[in-house]
Amino acid sequence: MSEFNRMTIVAASEVVSSYCSHSDMEALELQWGIEDRADKASKTARAASWARITINENMDVMTEQGRAPLARAIVEKAIIAPKDKRGGSWVKFIAGLRFDGFELVEPVQSTSIGWNWIDSVDDKKETNQITLTRMLPEDIPGLDFREAKDEVSALLIEFGFNTAKGHLEQAISAFQRGEWSSSNGELRNFFESYLNEIADALGYSGKTDSKLKRDFLGGADAAFLSTEYNEWNSNNQKPQYVQGLMSRMHPHGGHPGLSEEEDATFRLQIMLITARLFLRRFKQRKDKL
Repeated sequence: MSEFNRMTIVAASEVVSSYCSHSDMEALELQWGIEDRADKASKTARAASWARITINENMDVMTEQGRAPLARAIVEKAIIAPKDKRGGSWVKFIAGLRFDGFELVEPVQSTSIGWNWIDSVDDKKETNQITLTRMLPEDIPGLDFREAKDEVSALLIEFGFNTAKGHLEQAISAFQRGEWSSSNGELRNFFESYLNEIADALGYSGKTDSKLKRDFLGGADAAFLSTEYNEWNSNNQKPQYVQGLMSRMHPHGGHPGLSEEEDATFRLQIMLITARLFLRRFKQRKDKL
């Protein structure tokens, strides 16, 4: 599987086409060995053909850093797009990278205070280079958010949790469009929904109240949420993960700008990892019945 999802690859190709000329794109096609298969009708068509070739084959190609997957080569070209020529696909590109577990790190600009004013031109060029970095360690199992999403979706389908699945799909769709508030709202609904559905499946028969259903999951009848792991506690004054996470998903006040994007990314990631944990646990419970 490519380290980048389809949306990231398509958006990256579009970003490259937004600042590169036809001749620049043709030179890249020659370098990558795809000149005979690229659609040259327009820059948009070229970008679409790049994405199609990458998704279908993702062969290794020659880059300035040596041979690398075509997806990586296109992404590396996209991240150096000038700020004033990034085009409308930039937000979608960044959202895709974050879903893949990457982020872009922009260096702190040098100032004319102290000795910085005598920096060489080469040093400044290197300092201003945006770098692509992993948000989490690559070699730790269980941290791939795309794999978590795929597994969570498969489990939701298996259990027939269609409402929760719908909220998750809408949350991811909004996240990919850069609509952070909408994504956050759907993630709250997703979290509440699948816990409700687990409670119902385990025999809850009380009032239609999400808090009561979470209490049921932590109580002796269901014994689903662990008190030993501080996931739930009958004393609401004591720290507990599930209620704490629910509160974290309902903050007061707005968080505009980059912090909003980072917060939406955190929410998506923590929700996928948490859902995978609880849905796996529910599957184990069902398999024993």
